[in-house]
Amino acid sequence: MEAYDMKHYLLSIQQPDAAGPPPPEFLEPIMRDVDAFNAELRAAGAWVFAGGLHEPSTATVVRVKDGDVLTSDGPYVEGKEHVGGLSIVKAADLDAALEWGRGLAAATTLPVEVRPFQGETGDHLA
Repeated sequence: MEAYDMKHYLLSIQQPDAAGPPPPEFLEPIMRDVDAFNAELRAAGAWVFAGGLHEPSTATVVRVKDGDVLTSDGPYVEGKEHVGGLSIVKAADLDAALEWGRGLAAATTLPVEVRPFQGETGDHLA
């Protein structure tokens, strides 16, 4: 399948809110598995972008109301979980994207939401 026939999918890691990062003995094997997953994505030509996010408390929300730009600290929505990181992948179809989602869920030990981007792949790249 040609690269232009592929679709983009967002794999968002749903991380529970916690008091600080997990201890190194817990986190280090997970990060090794995530690095291996990213290497597999790259080798398959499916990798577009990936990265972890800082805690939701570091977020700033920007809104426009009545022509004024308003900013507020903290996440847009507070909950028991937050997006802790994401990957954008190229896949032939939803089934292929779900396979990548399964791999990321296995690597992180966390739930992963898989969502397709609207439009065509070329619409998302400069």
